[in-house]
Amino acid sequence: MKLTSADFENGGMIPPEMTCDGRDISPELSIEDAPEEAKSLAMIMDDPDAASGTFVHWVVWNMPPDTKKIERGTEPEGVQGRTGFGGRGYGGPCPPSGTHRYFFKVYALDDEISLREGSLKGELEEAMESHIIARAELMGKYSRR
Repeated sequence: MKLTSADFENGGMIPPEMTCDGRDISPELSIEDAPEEAKSLAMIMDDPDAASGTFVHWVVWNMPPDTKKIERGTEPEGVQGRTGFGGRGYGGPCPPSGTHRYFFKVYALDDEISLREGSLKGELEEAMESHIIARAELMGKYSRR
């Protein structure tokens, strides 16, 4: 399985438009080669460089297994979890200082996940632990002006 973006390369800089310094819209993401046996997809975006520990920017599960693209500025079909900002949906990079890394992770699962909307990243990780059949990762960086 492969995860790419038309907006930045793996290891490259995330455009300001996708951050708190811009319009704070989600990047376009493309998912390739998800296993045919997948019953759902899940996605997590987080920042392990945050001073207070890993900060969660986006959590979605029960995405259709045939999802190929998440258009720029949209939320994928699925159930939204709660982010470190306290709400649901995409929250772009907004590091207080320095350059941070942002990991977009997509998981192909052999089942749907039974969690209520607004659940936390850790709850999702625990629920999908024995259901992951493939995964892909894309990392982008950002530093404030």
